[in-house]
Amino acid sequence: MQRVTITIDDDLDSELARFMRARGYDNRSEAIRDLARSGLQQAAMEISGHRPCVAALVYVYDHEARELPKRLTRDFHKHHDLAQATLHVHLDEESCMEVTVLKGQGSDVQHFADHIIAERGVRHGHVVYLPADKKTHSHIDTAHRRRSSRQRRHQHV
Repeated sequence: MQRVTITIDDDLDSELARFMRARGYDNRSEAIRDLARSGLQQAAMEISGHRPCVAALVYVYDHEARELPKRLTRDFHKHHDLAQATLHVHLDEESCMEVTVLKGQGSDVQHFADHIIAERGVRHGHVVYLPADKKTHSHIDTAHRRRSSRQRRHQHV
């Protein structure tokens, strides 16, 4: 193991202490190692390029913002190959939160998530990436094709 010395301000130290208490860490080194691993994994997925990934796009938006729900719906329809499912939650009279599962090439997922988060009226947004090996990715593709096939059959009835 390598010994590394870092300097952090008092506010960050307080946040770290709260994090450690909430998660039951016995010492700072363990907590910082886990935070570093998590941050590095997230950063690696954000720059994964053409590697397959799955991600959760979480964002809060003002549903009263001019044409925003229509723009979001249009964007998701244009990228139906990436967007797998969305959970919609009404937070209060004007705010909604959506959690969308995205699947695809890392660069495509990142570009689409950045676009949604940048929409005027979207207040907060964050993407959590998870690696998807080829086996996982092909399983997701197969399940999606079966579901799409069933949906097409039901539409023709």
